[in-house]
Amino acid sequence: MSISPYPLRPEGTPGAAIPPGAAGSGDILLEVNNLCVYFPILGGIFRRRVGEVRAVDNVSFTVQRGKTTGLVGESGSGKTTIGRSIIRLVQPTSGTIRFNGTLLNSLSNSQFRPYRKQIQIIFQDPYNSLNPRMRVAEIVGEALDIHFARMSRADRTQRVADLLVKVGLKADHMWRYPHEFSGGQRQRIGIARALAVEPQFIICDEPVSALDVSVQAQIVNLLQDLQEELGLTYLFIAHDLAVVEHISDHVLVMSQGKLVESASAEEIYANPKDDYTKRLLAAVPSL
Repeated sequence: MSISPYPLRPEGTPGAAIPPGAAGSGDILLEVNNLCVYFPILGGIFRRRVGEVRAVDNVSFTVQRGKTTGLVGESGSGKTTIGRSIIRLVQPTSGTIRFNGTLLNSLSNSQFRPYRKQIQIIFQDPYNSLNPRMRVAEIVGEALDIHFARMSRADRTQRVADLLVKVGLKADHMWRYPHEFSGGQRQRIGIARALAVEPQFIICDEPVSALDVSVQAQIVNLLQDLQEELGLTYLFIAHDLAVVEHISDHVLVMSQGKLVESASAEEIYANPKDDYTKRLLAAVPSL
């Protein structure tokens, strides 16, 4: 039985069809093996290492091309750290991350730069993830300046306008500043920024948790539409099981840095195996 209070699409919608010519749905786009991320605890006068926080502890999983993998858990479970490790905002302590068969850990910063076009992230807080001193045209177009240096100014402006329309905004919104938009509109700008360089894989780091319930549904539906149109692959990080139920094909459950359960979305919600997963589901309000 569905536990979602959101006016989302039917549960058969997630994992939209891959466009013609793309790889088959069984292809693995991302493979994480034995990932560990430990943060040191420093103490004493000389600030020596006296311990460590195991934010992510020996986690392994795969993400299929063109699908949505939900990563759920309570705050502090390590799910956001995993997402930031994939995009190299956090340095893993050990383990391997492969994208399209390439071992990302072994790449230097310059070698990893082309993969920044293919892997993008949508941040949780639309209020803090946008530079308040920059217009939307600069926020969305900045990545174009970096990765498509030969693009003309007219083409760049047209590209930004097209992206804003694609995410449900108006083309002339590009001349406004972030403070002139609502939270949902700001998150749409964040989505447009992630789409600017035509990525294959997007890490959605709790993209709707800071929004009102009605706006959450709009953003989730937008992400589903974009996945169907562009053949995107998502790692959808969230603590809200109701949202994850509708958008995910496969669900990973994190607890205290460890992966405690991994199964299809249908199986997780119909027949959870781990006690922690059962407690998470039991905590969801029934309407």
